[in-house]
Amino acid sequence: MHRIWAAALTLALAAPALAAEPMSAEEFEAYSTGKTLSYAVGGEIYGAEQYLPGRRVVWAFRGQECTHGQWYEQAGQICFVYEHDATPQCWSFYREASGVRAQFEGDPTGTELSEVSQTRTPLICAGPDVGV
Repeated sequence: MHRIWAAALTLALAAPALAAEPMSAEEFEAYSTGKTLSYAVGGEIYGAEQYLPGRRVVWAFRGQECTHGQWYEQAGQICFVYEHDATPQCWSFYREASGVRAQFEGDPTGTELSEVSQTRTPLICAGPDVGV
């Protein structure tokens, strides 16, 4: 019985610790560079982002055209700027057992994205700028 409680306590303490601290820029870069990650909100596909060397990115909302941008670290957050909008979009990324979770810092309703898949295949872009 004591072993069961000890195991349960260990699991309860370990799970929050995994996601307690946001990833640093270096951790995020090491995790994401060379990958295309797909994200969902509430179980619905939201979009995908390809992470290129040099902190460059290609983003596409589900079914829409791609937009190019870059990311940088600011005050412990990962901030993105895109060719169509230079307004920084800052997020905190958390490493979890199933991938990463991203919390948008500028959204009072608390937009949260969850990684649902990852690949090393380039992002497939709809519209006139097909490919990367």
